[in-house]
Amino acid sequence: MDKIDRQIIVALQRDGRQRLGDLSEAVGLSPTPCARRIARLEAEGVITGYSARVDQEKLGLPLNVFIFLELEKQSRDAVAAFEKALKRFDEVMECYLMTGTRDVMIRVVAADLSGFDRFLEDGLMQIPGIRSMRSSFALRTMIRRDALPAS
Repeated sequence: MDKIDRQIIVALQRDGRQRLGDLSEAVGLSPTPCARRIARLEAEGVITGYSARVDQEKLGLPLNVFIFLELEKQSRDAVAAFEKALKRFDEVMECYLMTGTRDVMIRVVAADLSGFDRFLEDGLMQIPGIRSMRSSFALRTMIRRDALPAS
């Protein structure tokens, strides 16, 4: 990736719906080579897709809960089975395999406490292999970035 590829990525992260002509002008290319670069970045998996950013509060999901889990086993098969089971739940926005005292951290969104409780009882607590869990509720989002630093 060169400087122009990085400029394209920055510009598309800022506005993935901009017209090709505007993007090519912003990065100093004509539209055809710019389109070729975008296609190459997509084919190489650098650009993985395009989506709309949605305000989760306006969608009725103001609650962010971080759940730290300890698994009974940390074998490859146990982690893979847990990951597969967790993917069924749309409330799970992010999931990370961690180092330290907890094995997994997930971020869950919910409309309210009863919605979170339903997710715990009907969802997460039904997945075998969880030894313990601790939850922390986010009071507010201080920083949230969707764009990765590309420089």
